[in-house]
Amino acid sequence: MRTISKLMSSALLAVAAPAAFAETGHGANTEAIIMFLLFIAGTMGITWWAARRTQTTSDFYTAGGGITGFQNGLAIAGDYISAASFLGIAGMVYVSGYYGVIYAIGFLFGWPVVMFLVAERLRNLGRYNFADVTAFRLEQTPVRILAASASLLIIALYLIAQMVGAGKLIVLLFGIEYKFAVVIIGALMMVYVFFGGMTATTWVQIIKAVLMLSGGTLLSVLVLYAFNFSPDAMLAEAVTVHPYEAELMSPGEAVTSNPLNALSLGLALAFGTAGLPHILMRFFTVSSAQEARKSVIWASSFIGYFYILTFIIGFGAIALLVRNPEFFHTGPDGSFNMLSDLIGGTNMAAVHLSNAVGGSLLLGFLAAVTFATIVAVVAGLALAGAASISHDLYANVIARGRSTEKQEMRISKISILVLGVLSILLGIIFEDQNVAFMVGLAFAIAASANFPVLVLSISWRGCTTRGAVMGGFIGLVVATLWVVLSKTVWVDVFGNAEPIIPFPNPGIVSIPLAFIAIWFFSITDRTARAERERAAFEALTVRSQTGIGRSGAVAH
Repeated sequence: MRTISKLMSSALLAVAAPAAFAETGHGANTEAIIMFLLFIAGTMGITWWAARRTQTTSDFYTAGGGITGFQNGLAIAGDYISAASFLGIAGMVYVSGYYGVIYAIGFLFGWPVVMFLVAERLRNLGRYNFADVTAFRLEQTPVRILAASASLLIIALYLIAQMVGAGKLIVLLFGIEYKFAVVIIGALMMVYVFFGGMTATTWVQIIKAVLMLSGGTLLSVLVLYAFNFSPDAMLAEAVTVHPYEAELMSPGEAVTSNPLNALSLGLALAFGTAGLPHILMRFFTVSSAQEARKSVIWASSFIGYFYILTFIIGFGAIALLVRNPEFFHTGPDGSFNMLSDLIGGTNMAAVHLSNAVGGSLLLGFLAAVTFATIVAVVAGLALAGAASISHDLYANVIARGRSTEKQEMRISKISILVLGVLSILLGIIFEDQNVAFMVGLAFAIAASANFPVLVLSISWRGCTTRGAVMGGFIGLVVATLWVVLSKTVWVDVFGNAEPIIPFPNPGIVSIPLAFIAIWFFSITDRTARAERERAAFEALTVRSQTGIGRSGAVAH
C-alpha cells in the first residue's frame, strides 16, 4: 500500500493533472474545443458587463458588497473545488478506497471552522481582505506586512500549480506550444480581473461551480445506472476486482504506518481553509454578516455534495474500468495492473470513467470543466494578490492611509499585470517540475501563519502586535523550512539521498508553535502600545458581533 505522503502527492499533483489528458490515447476532440470556446465567449461577455459596473475600489475588491449569500456560496465552491478535488480525490479513491474519502473529509472539515470562528466577524470588521481584520486594533504596518508576505507566498504557490495544469490542457486541446498556452491562460486571467474585478471573478466562479457540480452529477448518475442504481452492487464489484480488496474499505496502512503525518495533514487541511486569502476575501462581497453565514452554509453544502460525488466516481472507476482494457497499457497477452498500468496515471481515473460511460462528448465536457476550474481559481488568486499589494502594502504601509481610491485602483491594476506576467514566467519555468508540494505547502502556511493570527487577534484580548507578528512569521518560516527539508522537496526535487525531516506535513509542529509564540510574545509585551491594543478589544468585540460602525474606515 502506498504511504500517506505518496497519496497526498498524487492528489495534489492533480492540480496539474490535465497534462495527462494527452496520454489518454483519445487526443483532442471537437466537443472539448467547442465547449472551451463557449466558456471563453460567455465569460468575456460577463467581464464586459462587469467592467461597466466596476468604478470604485469597493466594486473592484468586493463587487460593491452586492453578492447574495447563495451566489457567494456557489462562488466559494467554484473557488475552492479545484482539479485536485475532482481528479485527485477520485484518483485516491480509485487507488486506496476509503482513505480517499478521509482525505475529502479533511478538506470539508475546514468549513465549520470558517463558519463558527471567522465568517461573520470578517464581514463585520473588515473592508477588503482579512488583513483589515488583524489590523483593526493592532499596528497597521507590521501586521499588514506579515499578512501580505504570507498571502503572496500562498498565492504564488497556487498560481504556479494552476498555470502548469492549465497550460498542459490548452496544449492538448489545440496542439500549440506549451509556452503559448501559458501566455493564453495568463492573458485570460488578466482580462477577467483587470477589467471586471470581483464582479467578473465571482460570476466566472459561479459558472465554473455549476459546470463542475452538473458534470459530477451526470457522471455519478451514469455510473450508478450501470449498477441499476445500487451502491451496494458498485462497492461489491469494486472490492472484488481491486488488488487491495482487504483494505479497500478501511483507512489502511496509509494512515496507520505514520499517524503523526496523517494527523499533521489533517490539521493543515482543517485550519488551512480559514487562512487562504482568496477564500477569506469572498466574505467581503456580501451585504451583511448574516449573508456571510449563509455563504458558508451554501458553500459547505455544495462542497460536501461534490465530495460525495467523488466517492461514487472513484469506486465506480474501480468497478468499471477493469472492463475496458483500452484505458490501460496492456502486455502482450492483454493483461494489465489496474493501478500501475492506467494510461496517464491514477489521477486520470475520472477522465477514463467519463469516456467509458459517456463517450467523447462527456470526455470533452470534462476537459472544458477542468479548464474552467483552473481559470476560476487563478482569477480569485490574482485578485487576492492585487489586494495584498495595493491595499495592504501600498495604501496602508507605503502611503500610510493617505492614498486616494484612484491611486489604489491604479496600483491594483498594475499589480494584476505584474502578477499575470509573473505567473506566466513561473508557469514556463516550472513546466517540467513536480509541483505537488506547492499546494500542500500553501495550506500549511495558511494554517500556520494566517489562521493563528486571525483567530487570536479577534478572540483573545491579550493578543498584541508583537505577539501576532512574531508568531505569524515563526509559523510561516517553520512550515516552509519543514516542507523544504522533508522528502517532498529535499529528496524528490533536490535529489538528495535522505530527508532531514522525518515526514512531509508540518502542521502538527508549525500550527501549535505559531499559537504558542503569539501567546508568549503577547503576555511578555508590557509596552504602552500593547496596553492600548488590549483595551481596544472591547470595541472590536462589539463591532465583530453587531457590525456597528462597519460602514466607516477600518479603525484603531
